[in-house]
Amino acid sequence: MFENFLGIFGKRRRCEEPAQSPRTNHSSNRIGDDDNEFHYMQHANLSINKNNNSQIDRPCNANERFVTIIDQLDARVEKFRKDALNLQEKKDYLLMSMDLIKSNEMLQSMTDGEREEIMLYIQRVNSRLATVELNVRTVRDNSQEDSLSQINALIDTMIKMGDPVIGRQRCQLYLNACCSTAMDPSGHLGVVSEVDVGPIDKKFESALLGCTLDDQKNIKKRLQALMGYLNKQTVTN
Repeated sequence: MFENFLGIFGKRRRCEEPAQSPRTNHSSNRIGDDDNEFHYMQHANLSINKNNNSQIDRPCNANERFVTIIDQLDARVEKFRKDALNLQEKKDYLLMSMDLIKSNEMLQSMTDGEREEIMLYIQRVNSRLATVELNVRTVRDNSQEDSLSQINALIDTMIKMGDPVIGRQRCQLYLNACCSTAMDPSGHLGVVSEVDVGPIDKKFESALLGCTLDDQKNIKKRLQALMGYLNKQTVTN
């Protein structure tokens, strides 16, 4: 990582390279060139401190270089965060799938031995999944934390119903609430759309409006994945 960081400096043209000392050794190794560039940056930084007036007017200075590099790092951090969020969603989906299997009514028709074998298998898979820890922190205040907790409780209750038909109906009410919630151009959350999306669950909608925008998006994705699973269960049964 540090070598890549130094490599960025090496790709940029030196702002103050003496005309009488051109770089003639093209076969020199990359690390040596990067080190020279980094040392130049240190020298440029000291020069800026000593000669503020002359250095500020230069078209290419140390400040611009650092800003450019930090901009690039910022973009990479944002991409890294999105990738981690996608992995978190996949983990949540796997957990949800196992909860749905444990509450499936077909398990009740099995013998005690068969049901115990299935539950032990699910437990082993769940234990393996638990070895993967992902934590992408979303900044929330106390009210938003409470709202998200209510949403999770409502969805968990729906998953544990055991009846895919009733669960699908409840999931559709929750999804309708998500589709009726949007962000207006001024950036305010919780604006109800004029488009009729069908019946909604008022309790779910009230809790949803108290969540952050990122949480609202994730909740909608989670419900869409759950609806797809419940649709398959309903057709099968």
